[in-house]
Parts: sequence; C-alpha cells; structure tokens
Amino acid sequence: MFKAIAVCMWLIAFNSLVSSEYVYEGLSDSAEPDWWQTEIIYQIYVRSFKDSDGDGIGDLNGITEKVPYFKTINVGAVWLSPIFLSPQNDFGYDISDYKEIDPLYGSMADFERMRDEFHKHGIKVLLDFVPNHTSDEHEWFQKSIKKIEPFADYYVWKDPIRDSYGNNTPPNNWLGVFNSGSAWEWNEERQQYYLHQFQVKQPDLNYRNPSVREEIKNTLLYWLGRGVDGFRFDAVNYLFEREDLADEPKSNKIGYLDTDYDSLLHTSTLDQPETYSIVHQWRQMLDSYRTREKKTKFMMVECYSPLDKTLMYYGTNSEPGAHFPFNFLFIGTFDQQSDAAKVHSMIKSWIHGMPTGMWPNWVLGNHDNARVASRSNPMLVDGLHMIQHLLPGTSVTYYGDELGLIDTNVRWDQTVDPAGLNVGPYRFLKFSRDPVRTPFPWDSSYNAGFSNSSSLWLPLNSDYWKKNMAEESRFKSNLRSYRQLSRLRRSLTFVKGDLHLYTLSKWVFGFSRSFYDHPTYFIVVNFGSEIETVNLLEARGTLPTTLKVKVSSINSGFVTG
Repeated sequence: MFKAIAVCMWLIAFNSLVSSEYVYEGLSDSAEPDWWQTEIIYQIYVRSFKDSDGDGIGDLNGITEKVPYFKTINVGAVWLSPIFLSPQNDFGYDISDYKEIDPLYGSMADFERMRDEFHKHGIKVLLDFVPNHTSDEHEWFQKSIKKIEPFADYYVWKDPIRDSYGNNTPPNNWLGVFNSGSAWEWNEERQQYYLHQFQVKQPDLNYRNPSVREEIKNTLLYWLGRGVDGFRFDAVNYLFEREDLADEPKSNKIGYLDTDYDSLLHTSTLDQPETYSIVHQWRQMLDSYRTREKKTKFMMVECYSPLDKTLMYYGTNSEPGAHFPFNFLFIGTFDQQSDAAKVHSMIKSWIHGMPTGMWPNWVLGNHDNARVASRSNPMLVDGLHMIQHLLPGTSVTYYGDELGLIDTNVRWDQTVDPAGLNVGPYRFLKFSRDPVRTPFPWDSSYNAGFSNSSSLWLPLNSDYWKKNMAEESRFKSNLRSYRQLSRLRRSLTFVKGDLHLYTLSKWVFGFSRSFYDHPTYFIVVNFGSEIETVNLLEARGTLPTTLKVKVSSINSGFVTG
C-alpha cells in the first residue's frame, strides 16, 4: 500500500521483456548532456523560505543563509519567485519595475551576494519573469493612461460598446483568471477599457507593439548581465489575444458561476500563433548570449494548455522554443484514482509527444496547486519522487515537497491570496493558493526556525514540530529518501539510459533504466491501498536471484542496501 522501491540489477543483458513497453532510447555514449538536463531545479517561494530581518516575510539574505542546504539535497539550480519591485497585490507577479529588487526582499547588493554564494557552490540561479502583464503602478502604464508616447499603446486598450441605454460595456465577454468577472476595466481618464487577464491591478502588455517586445528583451539582457543563468517565464500562453476580440464560447463545466474563468473556453486568449513566435525569439536571444558566456542560458515556460499546444512550446530543432514547457501531467491528470495503466499512459504521452530531439521534464508541485502529498497521499510521496527523479529528464521540485509537506489549514481571516479573496468566504477554499505557500519548517524551534517575528505573513503548518528539515534528517523520512534519489539520479544509467515501462498489476507500476555496461535499475511503485505481491520475473524475464535495494519508501518493509 503506497510502497515503492528502487532496486539495482547487476545483470547486463536480459531476455525478451514480457508485458512491458520500450519507451525511450536514451542518449548515446558519446553525448554530453547540458547542465540543465542533469540537475534538479528547485523552486524557492521567496516569501516563505527564510526570514533574516524579523518582519515575518522571507528574503534574499535568508536564502543566502541556507545555500548549504541545497548541496545536501543535490540541487543544481534554484528558481526564485519574483523579487522585482512590486505593490505585492499578487505577491510579486504584479511588477512595477523589472530592474529593481523589492525592498521587502532586500537590495541589489543582497541579490548579488546571494547569486555569488550559489555560484560558489556550483548552483545556477534562475529568475521568475512575468512577461504578460505589469502592475498598474508601473511607469509604463501610468504614461499609457495619459497617452504619452511611446507608451500610449504599451497595453491593450479598447473602446467600449454602448448598450441600448448609452452605458459603456466591455468590448467582449472575456473573463479574468482570478474569477473577478470581466477581464476589462474602465479607465475614466483615458476613456477606454484596458485588458487584465489576471487582477485589475495587472494590465496586459500589448505584444503587437514592437516597442514592448524590445523593452522585454532589454530587461532580459539586463538580468543576464547581472549574472543570472536563465528564466522561468510565467503564463506565456496569455501573451497574445485574437485581434478581432471574438467572444469565447461557454465551457458548460459544472460547478462554476458565469463570472468564473472556467465557465468559458479560452479560444481567443490562449496559445495564439504569435505567442509561439515570441518564445522562439527569446530562445534565439538567449542562445546568442551563450556564445559569449559559453554557458547555456536556460528558459522554461509555464502554460496550462492542452498537451498538443503545450508541446509546441518546445519548437523544433531548426527553430527551437523553450528548453522545455513545464510538464504538468502529474499535477493536472494524476489523482488518487490513478492506476498503473494511467501513469504508464501519462509518461508515454509526454515522451512520445515531444518533438524529435527534445528533453522531458517532470513536475509534481508548484505555488499554484495543492501540494503533492495532499493531492495524492502522504505515503505515496516517496514513490512519486522515484518516478520524478529516475525517469529520463529534468526534475523540478517545489520547496518543501522534499519533506512531504501537506497543505496548511489557512482560515478565511488569514487568507491573503487574491484568488481566494475574490470569491468570498464560502468558496475561498476552492481557489486560494495560500495553503501551499506557508513558511518552510526548518526545525521544531519558535516559528519552525523560519522567523523570529511574532507575526508571519502566513501561518505555519501545525505539524511543524515533527515535519521539519532537522527532524527528517535524523531518521527514515521523505527527506532522506529524496537525498538518496537525488544522488542516484546523477549516475549514467539515469542521465543517459533507456527506459522500459511496466504495468505489473492494476495498481502496481514499474519501470527500468539501463545503459550499456552500467548497473540496471528497476523501480516499483504501488498506487493502490492494499498490499500486493507481483512477480518481476514475468515482467523482466531472467533476473538475478538477488536484487539490491537502493532506495525504499518510508512505509516499505525493504531496507536500503
């Protein structure tokens, strides 16, 4: 029941496989993978990682204090949630100056000190970049309201439609992502509506304006000049909208109000053809920068889109897009009802769906979705980490998932996320993202070692006294399993090896990795709620009589070694 093990098989050649599927060929012996292909990328939600100045909010100096921790879990790159100057209406995703550090998190000197400390430990630094919109407090928007050139058309402005009574109404039926009603807001001074696909205070940039595209490129170059190693691009699939402003059709989804974003199908506002072109241009710019630095400047993009449209963000070998779009199958498709066949199909669909020559990635959690331990089961976390870390591809970890953290109970009176506040006290639990953004528990001391403040920006999880980094370092735990896996995935078998998938029973899933004369590994995960016995000989043919357990889950009877 939710048990998982990874075993090493010191047998080099096997007989024909039964009830298995050969899915991935792996890299050639001579191929040298790039840094981003072999490393774990770790998402730091800055506000909640470590508070150094006692204001109850995490900051850059707090992260710098904890750089050695990342070496203990074998992280190769960190991705920071937005640290730019912001009114914090959406906690940094509303940017008022792309080239300044928000004082809430520190200064540019603090950033450079943190960057240097990471680089000294061989860890890359990635920034979360928000290209779709700015804050309404950004200088560009304030000048755009006044039609001051060249900023007059930096945002998406449209004239109103007059109803039969002469009242102004929005240009179409588009809705805001945060369930606040229309995606259009009237501006009295300019006498036009502006588009905001997210919050009212987050006006959409107009990417049909070449000056906007140039501003964004210059901003990226600015941060590359500051020594960052790449970017995570937020919400890229929103960059362009249909020029004809066509209304979007009803989705007819059950359980949503007419003002809820998911009540529409977003045919006019997502994944427009021009968006892919912009992603290609950014990649071209990053690749050209690489020729001077001699290190790959990396880009990954976020989009919650259908699989076929998501995979298009890879581009092609002749016209590459992102190094990868996030693979959200284990967030959006996997749930507590998922059996071995479904997991088998999910993995195969991504690997076979990628354009030729591209690299997979595996994501279990992020700042916008319930934690993996809450979406699935706390006892399944190790098994899911085995799948994530030991499949071919890059692994992306959300802070705290290595501890197996569950969602924190955040009451209505403690709620700060606009996605929750917008829908009111009766529905906030369905939409609020606060439960997955609470402070990292370092130990069992006051405030879990996160802060010495008497008031934290979000509450701690009440189980921090036992579920914390220090405590989990002392005994068999999710953290210790994570450390074992993060070391193991660096072996050549996992970096370059072939992949076979197995459906061993309705609920028991397995896969094997092999590479020339290196050890072959077999991973078995039980997604069911009962103990099962499976016969690996039926799946793999001839096996040695003894298999060595390399990693076992916290509720497995097998002992590592």
